Amino acid sequence: MHIITLTSDWNENDYYVASLKGKLLSTCPEARIIDINHHIKPFNTAQAAFVVRNSYPHFPDNTIHIIAVNSEPELEGQILGARKDKQYFLCADNGLLGLLGGADPELVVRLRGQTVEKPGSFISMSLFTEIACALSEGKPLSELGEPTEEYDRQTPLRATIEENTITGSVIHIDSYQNAITNISRELFDRVGRGKPFEIYVQSKHYMIDRINMRYNETGPGDLLAIFNSANLLEIAIRNGNAAGLLKLTTDSTLRVEFKEGQDA
Repeated sequence: MHIITLTSDWNENDYYVASLKGKLLSTCPEARIIDINHHIKPFNTAQAAFVVRNSYPHFPDNTIHIIAVNSEPELEGQILGARKDKQYFLCADNGLLGLLGGADPELVVRLRGQTVEKPGSFISMSLFTEIACALSEGKPLSELGEPTEEYDRQTPLRATIEENTITGSVIHIDSYQNAITNISRELFDRVGRGKPFEIYVQSKHYMIDRINMRYNETGPGDLLAIFNSANLLEIAIRNGNAAGLLKLTTDSTLRVEFKEGQDA
């Protein structure tokens, strides 16, 4: 029995999610279907990649991930299947595979199947279910398409380093309106080397000079910085709405300045 995960920009209030699940259960009833997220902003491949990137490492080997976000390809575009980190990913050729980060997939194929020859408007319902169930039944990915190295290799936005400064970006606003950045704990520790620091949010309007281990180390309504479960720097307000109150979006930047010649 294989696990098949679903990530989409459909919103569960519509019929698309139920239709896809019904098709999967009819085609491969032994599969276990897990929802990752159906509230991705429409066509937002970067958000979808962030959610899947921080979810898939916790799944067992050979899990099949259907990423139905911006999934209708351009004319003559590709629908891809990939084998990466002992798991499978099905998506359109829209940059998602590169945005998952880490090493390149071991294998990428341009999927072939009934829906490729006779395309429709709901390709996730047809081709993705066809391929996911074939994989679930043990068919090798290499037999389900033509190997290709020609696909969109977008890369995740990286923080920049200049002397004792890290400039990062907000890359995700979570359901608590916490602002998650692309500054990793590893980068912070490597550049900072234990020095005192100041984190500036929205230019110099807000400043934080400590990292919380837990949210409740600060009082309700207080601004804080913390490394979250994905080991990414997060800006939050305890029991509050950081993104809304600080007017943070996924276009916002922040700066970490380490104090040269000072020890923590």
